[in-house]
Amino acid sequence: MSQKNEENVDPAGSTVMFQKFVSENDEPQAPPRRPITPYVLAGAGAVVAIAIIVAVVVTWS
Repeated sequence: MSQKNEENVDPAGSTVMFQKFVSENDEPQAPPRRPITPYVLAGAGAVVAIAIIVAVVVTWS
């Protein structure tokens, strides 16, 4: 008989209590990460510039 009563119990606790806990959580948010796209574009631009310089030197030599 006690098993039937345990089936009605929410194993995660009361949903209302959980929502209250989440809404009152004062944990600070992680600082936003800096975007990596500008660094990737700068690296790709440097590689292209070096390739152009090498092509010009090889062509005129």
